[in-house]
Amino acid sequence: MRRLATTGGVAAVLALAACGGGGGGGGSSQSSGASSSGSAAGKPANITLWVGFTARELGVIKQAVSAFEAAHPNIKVKTVGGISDDKIIAAIRSGNAPDVVQSFSADNTGAFCSSGGWINLKPYLDRSHIDPSVFPKPVQSYTQYNGTRCALPMLADTYGLYYNKDLFKKAGITSPPKTFSELTADAKKLTVRDGNSFKVVGYDPAQGFYENAPAHYGPLFGAEWVDGQNKSSLAKNPGWTEFLNWQKNLVDFYGYDKLTRWQAGAGDEFSAQNAFERGKLAMNMDGEFRTAFIKAEHPDLNYATAPMPVADSHPELYGAGYVTGNIIGIPKSAPNKDAGWELVKYLATDPHAEALLSNGLRNVPTTNSSLHSNELTPDLRFKVFLNIFANPGTATTPITAAGSANQELFQTYVQKLQSGAMTDVQGALTQADKQIDAQLAQSAGSQVP
Repeated sequence: MRRLATTGGVAAVLALAACGGGGGGGGSSQSSGASSSGSAAGKPANITLWVGFTARELGVIKQAVSAFEAAHPNIKVKTVGGISDDKIIAAIRSGNAPDVVQSFSADNTGAFCSSGGWINLKPYLDRSHIDPSVFPKPVQSYTQYNGTRCALPMLADTYGLYYNKDLFKKAGITSPPKTFSELTADAKKLTVRDGNSFKVVGYDPAQGFYENAPAHYGPLFGAEWVDGQNKSSLAKNPGWTEFLNWQKNLVDFYGYDKLTRWQAGAGDEFSAQNAFERGKLAMNMDGEFRTAFIKAEHPDLNYATAPMPVADSHPELYGAGYVTGNIIGIPKSAPNKDAGWELVKYLATDPHAEALLSNGLRNVPTTNSSLHSNELTPDLRFKVFLNIFANPGTATTPITAAGSANQELFQTYVQKLQSGAMTDVQGALTQADKQIDAQLAQSAGSQVP
């Protein structure tokens, strides 16, 4: 599932980039690990896998690991859950990293690759005769940086629209919106006020709420992060201006202060108190993983899914969306790189593993062939996300050496605009561009050669 990096996480990633992943050269120099020793020769190995998953989802990971162990009886895996990127980075810097690590933040691929903190996997891919083209293009994009592929995907998150069918029927709405003007009209019809508060919010556009982040909306408005010279292009791209104007207009319909108060009682996103799951939010942008949470927590909820609406100026984009995903790799100081590679390869490319993980986690499988696997058990709600993922217009954010720092910097401006602390949209975008360019130049210049 998607996790936005926190400010602390960004700082840690930048520190990793600056310090070169605990010493040594950059990612391109890490090819010596692909030897024929260890598990490649069938020798026994005990390895450790760190993942961010917990609770029910951690159980699914352990099922996949058990299937791996059955197929590789010489390798025993200890799986540790609840691991953050901060812990991964600290372990890399100390030289005591586990054999394999998984991160929720594909945005951090640039720092992991450019610092050498995660080793270059190309020699292993070559040895195993795996071409990166087995993965869709957006997935190929967020698992490499500047030609160094230090990560492989372990399922993806794709974003779509969830809507409450009972509330739609009550409001006289017969189909999900396809443009943001339609979304706005529907949100107003679906909103139920209770004095100065809300019984039901039709759609919450506030950035920072649940999965709302500018990166998730960008592809829906045809917005791009950088120009042909790899410079931040927020102010030059009309898509960002259109997004911000739409978003602010809907925030103003609710009233920023009233919406903020409602959010305070909306319920934690990853709990059974989630506002959409309780019928307090009629429509919501969310990832495919929400289908599993609803099934486990509110199985009687009468809902459906659809692609997110798109900008009125870009109706041709309907059906596409934003994609990111889990990444998995081998730290530089991993003690059993060959055995670790066998696990990475299995979790990222094995058809049975892809299906097992997708069915259990309700994330999108990340090889082209696995999208059509007979082992997948998608219902109609989940299948919407498979279609979004396969849409040629679906996009991701460009990978940078600064991780998600540029996105988080932009989001600070978005939050100032939505609160009314700033009113000049173009001025805010221009300021953000200047700061992001300086930020990217600094992080790129700090890499160890």
